Amino acid sequence: MSLSTARSFLSEACYGEQELDANSALMELDKGLRSGKLGEQCEAVVLFPKLFQKYPFPILINSAFLKLADIFRLGNNFLRLCVLKVTQQSEKHLEKILNVDEFVKRVFSVIHSNDPVARAITLRMLGSLASIIPERKNAHHSIRQSLDSHDNVEVEAAIFAAASFSAQSKDFAAGICNKVSEMIQGLDTPVELKLKLIPMLQHMHHDASLASSSRELLQHLVNSYPSTPMVIVTLHTFTQLAAFSLIDIPKQLQLLLQYLKDDPRKAVKRLAINDLKLLAKKAPHLWIRENTQTLCECALSSPYNSLKLGMLAVLSTLSGTIAIKQYFSNMTGSSSVPPRLTDLVKLAQECCYHSNLAVAAHGVIVLSNIAISCPEKDIVQLEQDTVLGVESLLMLCSQDSSPSVQATLKTALTSLVKMLKSRPHLSQSAVEFLLGQLHLSCDTSRVLLCHALAAIATHLPVLGDGMLGDLVDLYRVASHSSTDKQQELLVSLATVIFVASQSSLSADVKTVIKQQLENVANGWTVYRIARQASRMGCHEFSSELYQSLRTRVASEHFYFWLNSLKEFSQAEQCLSHVEDGDYSGAMSAIAEALRSYQKGIASLTAASTPLSPLTFQCEFIKLRIDTLQALSQLICTCNSLKTSPPPAIATTIALTSGNDLQRCGRISLQMKVCMDEFRSLGARYADLHQASFDADYATLRNVELQQQSCLLVSHVIEALILDPQAASFQEYGTLGSVQTESEYERRMMSVFNHVLEEVEGLTKKHPPVSYLHTGCLCDTVIALLKVPLSFQRYFFQKLQSTSIKLAISPSPRTPSEPIPVQNSQQLTLKVEGVVQHGSTPGLFRKIQSVCLNVTSVLQSKTGPDHKIPLDTKTNEIEQRVEPHNDYFSTQFLLNFSILGTHTVTVEASVVDESGTEWKTGPKTTVSVKSLEDPYSQQLRHQMQQQSGAQPAPQRGAYSRF
Repeated sequence: MSLSTARSFLSEACYGEQELDANSALMELDKGLRSGKLGEQCEAVVLFPKLFQKYPFPILINSAFLKLADIFRLGNNFLRLCVLKVTQQSEKHLEKILNVDEFVKRVFSVIHSNDPVARAITLRMLGSLASIIPERKNAHHSIRQSLDSHDNVEVEAAIFAAASFSAQSKDFAAGICNKVSEMIQGLDTPVELKLKLIPMLQHMHHDASLASSSRELLQHLVNSYPSTPMVIVTLHTFTQLAAFSLIDIPKQLQLLLQYLKDDPRKAVKRLAINDLKLLAKKAPHLWIRENTQTLCECALSSPYNSLKLGMLAVLSTLSGTIAIKQYFSNMTGSSSVPPRLTDLVKLAQECCYHSNLAVAAHGVIVLSNIAISCPEKDIVQLEQDTVLGVESLLMLCSQDSSPSVQATLKTALTSLVKMLKSRPHLSQSAVEFLLGQLHLSCDTSRVLLCHALAAIATHLPVLGDGMLGDLVDLYRVASHSSTDKQQELLVSLATVIFVASQSSLSADVKTVIKQQLENVANGWTVYRIARQASRMGCHEFSSELYQSLRTRVASEHFYFWLNSLKEFSQAEQCLSHVEDGDYSGAMSAIAEALRSYQKGIASLTAASTPLSPLTFQCEFIKLRIDTLQALSQLICTCNSLKTSPPPAIATTIALTSGNDLQRCGRISLQMKVCMDEFRSLGARYADLHQASFDADYATLRNVELQQQSCLLVSHVIEALILDPQAASFQEYGTLGSVQTESEYERRMMSVFNHVLEEVEGLTKKHPPVSYLHTGCLCDTVIALLKVPLSFQRYFFQKLQSTSIKLAISPSPRTPSEPIPVQNSQQLTLKVEGVVQHGSTPGLFRKIQSVCLNVTSVLQSKTGPDHKIPLDTKTNEIEQRVEPHNDYFSTQFLLNFSILGTHTVTVEASVVDESGTEWKTGPKTTVSVKSLEDPYSQQLRHQMQQQSGAQPAPQRGAYSRF
């Protein structure tokens, strides 16, 4: 029997196959399970995890696990071992087993085997199922019994199962604790077995008394068994128990520091350091000054680099938390020692110049974090020490291209950038030093130095001009070969040049970059540089690069994609020539840009495929087109005050109607239309933002800025012309204090502030509408157009991918056939869903819960045509459900009392960890037909018959009339 069909089905990585295909694959695997050959049976078993990944819904998973349980019950030990591995790999799918009792019964029957290996595999199987059967008493009893077995394999399996059940079940943990204690303390228990039993105590944290008794036992073991393996296992279990129970962390810190200080064995010290690092991440707020001081003293006195490195790693973790503030605040309250003379600073300064680069890197992290969070007095000396330490480490690392040294260099540069953000006055000298190192470093180091320079120039754009000359000189001689590192260097250097030039590249700079790209760059490098140019607003240059790339791609879709990018860049380039006060020039520039945008959107639509629909890109460009059209219309409307001034009787009309705006003539109505248009655009940008769950933060901020610009224009129209009294500027009052992250955001915020200042000045001094008001509006449009649009990362690249797949039951036999339901009953609609992730799940945000919205609408009515209450025509229910292991399930009770066909729509949206709701979809529709129940139908027929049986009235001469 060949399994090629199942293998070919399961080898594909894409989702969305029909249930029939999944059932076909399950049938093929079932044939393999029923094969007489052991090899084919094993191959079929190990293919099940791929089946679960491909179709992760309960109905199939339940059937598959029941088949696996049969194989486990009837097969040999090797097959049982394969089933065990499949179960452990598919742990996240276990809760989807519907017939848990039947599944466990088939597995549990093997526990009564005479073969100890079979019993051991069964115990491990039960331990793997502990999350779905935590309170099964027969499983508890079998584990407790097997702990007394004389077979080592069975006892080890029982220990594994006992640890798994202890983590899940409070009752089992309380019941097994005494037995484990007796076995650990028993003289007849071998030491190897004790070492395996002790870690079970870390799960005894379900209540305070259980944790306390376990802690006493561990304390007794530490004192009674001083051998290295026992101390290491016991201390680590001690730490895990304290981390779970939380209240014992301060005691555990003291115990670990005591062993670190007093115990001479390196293995014990290393274990103490690892556990201290775990507690530093778990609860840094519980580290008091004495704990940090003891750790510093141990690090200062330790002659071993490996131990010093570990202790510094703990201190570098602590230095970025509140623990560092506690260290200095408590110190200043108790003594007058300045921060620079404390042991922590001495240690960090000493380590900054250590021969071991990893130790030096941690020293730099600690020193820079102290300089950032240190009290203001004595800060100058600390800053100088930190900068000198970072510079010495950078000089050492920049010549070596080995991975470990490059990791150290990245750490040092990250610390430097972080410190310069909080201490900007140090940036000038730091940039000069980095530019000097660029000429002396190897290519790998140059890439990292460029990233640091780009981050500094983004935060402090005033430094950009100073570094531009050195960067261009370096670009001339940057690349002599087409190796990967050289290509990466070309992209990094170009990015820094774009950041430093602030979207206004000179002709010389363009020539230098083009020459290098023509000489050694491959197509992918050119595309990456063009992408960065689009992001930084250098649209003329990016347009030329996209133009050169169009004919170098192998796919029609890629050609259309590059052609659309070229058109978008050309469109934005048209807008860059707009001058202040040149309103007719602005309108012609917008018209030219719209022509390019229309060509581009046509190419972009042609570039989309079913697997890559380019939804965000198309919607973003459509919004940009509509925004430009609205801005053009606003300029036309402002000009209408000159081309179509108010009539002579406008004042009389205004006095008669009581509306002062009538004095302005038709412009008031046109302005109202413009304001509504900009508000509508703002709402559409908000919808795009809400639909972009997987977008990076810079892209979302870009969309927010576009939305704010539309809302700003609508607000300015209202404040200047339509309703000056009601318009408020308070909601825009904090724009100046917002911390900006990019040049585009900085320029947009500057425009916003300038426009608001101008508008506020006008509303106080002049009557409702004058040429000053329309001029202010046109100036606002031009100011917004002059900021080059930034195409952020999500426009080109999707780093996070999240999708939801829904399954609805009952489901119709065919897609066009409605689900029948009687009008006297309610329909139970079960909605199941699976969250599917890409390669980097949760990179920007994670799903906290899924919001399911079910609505039903009456499409056609088949019953009597009398008045129907509105609330019985529709159902509208919303539920929030938290996914567990990327799976969720819930039920809705729907009422269809009106006879006829109803359309039921199920729409999913997600809520992230901050409580923000995102409209990710999908939206599924099913049709339901409400039928009259038989009893009501029978009653109605009887009533009709009775009314029909009554004698008909005799017809008179005039009855026909």
